[in-house]
Amino acid sequence: EDGGSASATAIQAMLRKLIDAEDSRKPLSDHAIATELQRKGIQVARRTVAKYREGLRIPSSSERQRAS
Repeated sequence: EDGGSASATAIQAMLRKLIDAEDSRKPLSDHAIATELQRKGIQVARRTVAKYREGLRIPSSSERQRAS
């Protein structure tokens, strides 16, 4: 997508893709994910990223770092 509105499902898929591709030693914070999505033209708040991440049962960045 080139920006504008995106469905929650599409944003969640992008979120999962970003987290799957991250460096496990330095996982992306919710703020960094929101910034990356905004760079791709998707306007989303950090709180929304956190809500979608929790809905996908993906741990926070600090928990993902401890797990690696």
